[in-house]
Amino acid sequence: MNVIQLHKNVWEGLQARRERLPHSLLLIGQKGLGKFDLAMQFAASLLCEQQQSDGRACGKCLACNWYAQGNHPDFRLLQPNALSDEVEAEDGKKKPSQQITIDQVRGLDEFLNIGTHRGGLRIVVVNPAEAMNRNTANALLKTLEEPAPSTLFLLVSSEPMRLLPTIRSRCQVVPIPLPSTQQAEKVLADEGVADAGRWLALAGGSPGLAMEFAASGQLVWLETLIKRLAAGKNADPLGLAGEIEKAVKDSKGKLMLKTVVDTLQKWLVDLTLAKNGLPVRYFLPQAATIAGLADMIPATRLISSYRDLISRRQEAEQPLNPRLFLEGLFLDYRALFAN
Repeated sequence: MNVIQLHKNVWEGLQARRERLPHSLLLIGQKGLGKFDLAMQFAASLLCEQQQSDGRACGKCLACNWYAQGNHPDFRLLQPNALSDEVEAEDGKKKPSQQITIDQVRGLDEFLNIGTHRGGLRIVVVNPAEAMNRNTANALLKTLEEPAPSTLFLLVSSEPMRLLPTIRSRCQVVPIPLPSTQQAEKVLADEGVADAGRWLALAGGSPGLAMEFAASGQLVWLETLIKRLAAGKNADPLGLAGEIEKAVKDSKGKLMLKTVVDTLQKWLVDLTLAKNGLPVRYFLPQAATIAGLADMIPATRLISSYRDLISRRQEAEQPLNPRLFLEGLFLDYRALFAN
């Protein structure tokens, strides 16, 4: 996905900041818009010694070679171990963390307190910024409050409201907008994704998320989930929990519980829209079924259930027992249809 072409206006805005960079930028937007790729390409651009005319890194100079190999002395990436290409969970071993740890933030101290190797910028990318608990976020906040000279923090977030307000206030916000449907469908077509409209609707207009959904192994669990949810009061919560738990395990990290919660949230959004006589946004082929289900549910229950899912999504990142978590999730869904 060519994020620079997709977000041309944002890229030009970032390049316009080069002469007077702040200490920290916060890139925000819906999941699947390429925010992280955009941040990484902007970092490469700033470190490059021979930028192209549109600001992109040349990919040929010494700095670009270091960056491509992941060992540029003036660059650091903070992200959960679970997102690292080099980490793979094995059966019987501790799973890689879904969180950015306080030790990772503290590990920046030496990096930030020595001079830059190339006499230019020092850059830290934090992705996703919401993957920090309060202690880790407070440790980062101290660094943002007393920034080292010639240092730029690039924070990336799909859920900026989960960040400490004090962290948000220390950053200049760069919104990453949704592309037009035409732009997004072209991206999917270029990537060879069939039935682009369906996947794009499920992804809420985010082409990157649509590609993730369309990837191998995603369709089976989605169809299972949709079929069971469509059963309404006749749904089998325990059976569905078992099927989804198996899909999560079999995916080897490609499917996470929070993705399941996100999908259920979208289903509830469509139920709420249908309840108010509006067209569904995500599950277009199931529009008639959703309209019928919405007639069975009081509006107040839909609102309350959606609020509950917001807190459940945070719990989904590190549940004590995935099976019990899923059972509770789907039992609550069936309870929407109780008389």
